[in-house]
Amino acid sequence: MRRVVITGAGTVNALATDVPGTLAAMAAGRSGIGPLQLRDGDRLSVRIGAQVRDWDEEARFPRAELALLDRFAQFAVTAADEALAMAGPGAGAGAGVIIGSAAGGIATWEDGYRAVFAEGRNRVPPFVVPRLMLNAPASHISMRHGLTGPAFAVSSACASSNHAIGLAFRMIRDGQVPAMLAGGAEAMLCFGGIKAWEGLRVLSPDGCRPFDATRNGMVMGEGAAILVLEEAGRARARGARVLAEIAGFGMTADAGDIVVPTGPGAVAAMRAALDEAGLAPEEVGYVNAHGTGTQVNDRIEAAAIRAVFGAAAGSVMVSSTKAMHGHAIGATGAIEILACLLALRDGIVPPTLGLTAPDPACDLNHVANDARRAPVGAALSNAFAFGGLNAVLALRAG
Repeated sequence: MRRVVITGAGTVNALATDVPGTLAAMAAGRSGIGPLQLRDGDRLSVRIGAQVRDWDEEARFPRAELALLDRFAQFAVTAADEALAMAGPGAGAGAGVIIGSAAGGIATWEDGYRAVFAEGRNRVPPFVVPRLMLNAPASHISMRHGLTGPAFAVSSACASSNHAIGLAFRMIRDGQVPAMLAGGAEAMLCFGGIKAWEGLRVLSPDGCRPFDATRNGMVMGEGAAILVLEEAGRARARGARVLAEIAGFGMTADAGDIVVPTGPGAVAAMRAALDEAGLAPEEVGYVNAHGTGTQVNDRIEAAAIRAVFGAAAGSVMVSSTKAMHGHAIGATGAIEILACLLALRDGIVPPTLGLTAPDPACDLNHVANDARRAPVGAALSNAFAFGGLNAVLALRAG
């Protein structure tokens, strides 16, 4: 089996529009959640989110390109540019692309519906379909950088980017391709996107507080994160800097409820990731929890972590960074890999903000409110999605 390492990373999210800024914000425990600025925002019941601020698309892309790029694709392309630049010359040779997204170009959908139904127009712009399709980011990244390997999209709600990264890991490990760009992109912070989530009654009106007794829901975010994965020997031959190693991947289905998670599926996914990585529970120093801030998810995930780690559950550090960058849905798992890189590379474990009164039902070794300095040799990143879809990545220090 080939070893698979991460040699590049890029991101756009509510904390920063690059990786250094994002890691600095995570280390400082700074939140990107604030009042939403969007059209018809006064009609929303929930008016906070982790929004990418001051995004000047016209300064970043030529007008001809913008005609083809929905906001979620803009984020993905920008993150991929940063990831490849970090990985260095030759990183993209023979590489492919897998990008996860739950909703695709939802802003383009909304603009089209407004034009046809609200404004009574009989035509929409000619590039509506290329803008909204889920595979748009993968295709644009492939064309922009001449990546001729496999290129496609995956969509599994909040587990989308963990599935994308896990599939890319397996393709490299099994010798199908020497390198892959993988991650996720999402831009659901528009009127229709928020309204849809309001209907589920899972959004907090005042902030994300995972594992806290006062938690009352999730806060939506947006953004993208892309990783460059490659076979370890290839990375060494290029003289690339290794950020971390992806050592295992576990994915399961609850086969239960469409929105309510169940414990056994999460437990099985974490155990599968550990088994493939050859890691014992006590070797893991940090778990980046899915930690949405909803009553049910946090309680069930905490129980699953205790079941997997057993006696080690009291020592493994746990945090949910969604209290900083929000729940970016299909992109959130990839953004959270950056939190794992911070722990593995720099020995800084990012905190769960707003955790002032821990729920006794979520009794874990929480890193609360302030980052913790500690050596971390291995980490897990959890993603548990609507539909009962679980995807867990195991990482080692590079």
